[in-house]
This record gives sequence, structure tokens and C-alpha cells, in this order.
Amino acid sequence: MKRIPLILMTFALAGFAAPLTAVADDKVVATIDGRPITEGDLAVAESEIGSDMGTMPADQKRTSLLEFLIDNQLFAEAAEGAKLNQGADFETRLNYLKRRALRELYFEKVIKASVTDADARKIYDDQVKLLKPEEEVSARHILVATEDEAKALKEKINKGADFAQLAKDNSKDPGSKDDGGNLGYFGHGQMVPQFEDIVFKLKKGEVSDPVKTQFGWHLVKLEDRRTKQPPAFDIVKDRIVQSLLLQKAQQTAVGLRGKSKIEIVDPEIKKTVDARNAAIQAQSKPAAAEPPKDAPKDAPAQAPKP
Repeated sequence: MKRIPLILMTFALAGFAAPLTAVADDKVVATIDGRPITEGDLAVAESEIGSDMGTMPADQKRTSLLEFLIDNQLFAEAAEGAKLNQGADFETRLNYLKRRALRELYFEKVIKASVTDADARKIYDDQVKLLKPEEEVSARHILVATEDEAKALKEKINKGADFAQLAKDNSKDPGSKDDGGNLGYFGHGQMVPQFEDIVFKLKKGEVSDPVKTQFGWHLVKLEDRRTKQPPAFDIVKDRIVQSLLLQKAQQTAVGLRGKSKIEIVDPEIKKTVDARNAAIQAQSKPAAAEPPKDAPKDAPAQAPKP
């Protein structure tokens, strides 16, 4: 199967970051010597450079897009005045920009329209079904420098002292002490082994004996235990949609290439493409069965049937 380099697919999908917006009433927003700049022009400009404007406020963004279009028009008129709209160089650029515009419209109107939220939801549901239940716990801890300090704090807890307050007053962990030693929820493999071995064996509300790690001595209190939930669909939907779009683009490109006769004339590019295709074909072929090393070279691959 022919393959399209991933970088080309990424380039082709770039237009999705700022899709073209249809403007029902193409309202004029400015004129240059009587020639209009419309909302439709702003939408096209945003699809090209909008992603470069980051989190610019909407009113500033519209103003910047209009300034861009004004300069664009004035420079274009200056180029026409200098007769730069004539000759092979201009025709080459014009043809390229036309093909790019058509490609972006095809992706917007055909490829993107073929991938729906329902498609993404099905992928999500199928993946969730494959997930194995995973336990996670919520815990607090107090980190101190010595075992004696940890034992002294444990005695206070046994006598009714509040664990969270002791953590605020005594813990050496700057990331959790202000929140009463709260570590939130975590699963297996997220803490150092000595800490994890203890916390997952505790009962809800139970406080451990002093535990030593490379960070010092800990007292650990188990707050809660639950089965880890998958990320919500809304959180991962965009990522799934982008993956589906990339797959659709790949399939479409392969199909279009299969219907076309493509001949690479440049010898150096042809050499590179041929080498790449040969490597892909070699990877896709199953390994041939080899006879035993001690078998004679003319031995059959299988013993003849009686």
C-alpha cells in the first residue's frame, strides 16, 4: 500500500486549526479607494494567520486582521503597478496558491465533514471497554527528617491530634504541607516503592507507622480508595477527532494516488522515493521460513510424505 509521509498529512490538516467560516451576509467592514473588504475576507485571513495571534482579545484580533488585509491590498496594487502580475514567476505562484486554496476547501468540505462527533464517541466507547479496572487511592502524608520525629507525631495522632494540622505545622514537603499533606488521588507506579507498598495496604482512615524513603520519614493516612475512571469524553474528543481526520486524510490521499499516474522525473528525488518504497515493501513482507542450519543446502524444506 502506498503511504503518504506524516509531515504532508500534518501540513494538509493545518487548516483545521482555524476553519473557514461561511458568511451569509458578506458585510463590508472597510473600503480602499472604494474597493470593499468584507467579513468573508476577514474569515479567510483568520484561517491563514489567526493561529499566530494566540489569545489576543477578539476586538484586537479583528482590528489586526483588517490591518493585514489593508496592507495586503495596498501591496498587491503596488505590485500590479510595477507589472509584477505578469510573467512565469507570477503564474507559478498564482497556480500554487489556487491549488492550495482548493486543497484546503476539499479538506474543509469533504474530509472534515466526513468525521463526526459520533465517530469519535464510538472510538472512545470501544477504548473504554478495553480498559482494565485500576485501583487508585487518595492519601495525606507528613514528611520529617528523622524516625524519632515521625514516632512523636504518630503518638499525637493516636491521642486524637488532627493529621492535616500536624502536616501543616511539621511536614517538610513544600508541595503538600499547606494543604494538610494532601496528595490527591494516585495509582500504582506513581510513588516511590517504599511509600506505595504501605499506602495501598492501609484501610480507609488508617495512619501508617513511620515509613523511610530517600526523602525522609513519612506518616501516611489513607483518605479514600476507588476504581480509576477514564478521562471524560469531552476532554479527549478533540484528540480523537484529529486522529480520525489524519486517518481519513491518509486513506483519501492513498486512494487519489492510486487513481493517478505519477511519474517523478527528477533523478535525485526518484532515487530517494524508490529507496523509501523499497524499505516499506521489505518491512511489509513476512519473513521467509529458513531451513535448519545443519540441513544440507539441497534438503527439502519439509520431509516428503510417505
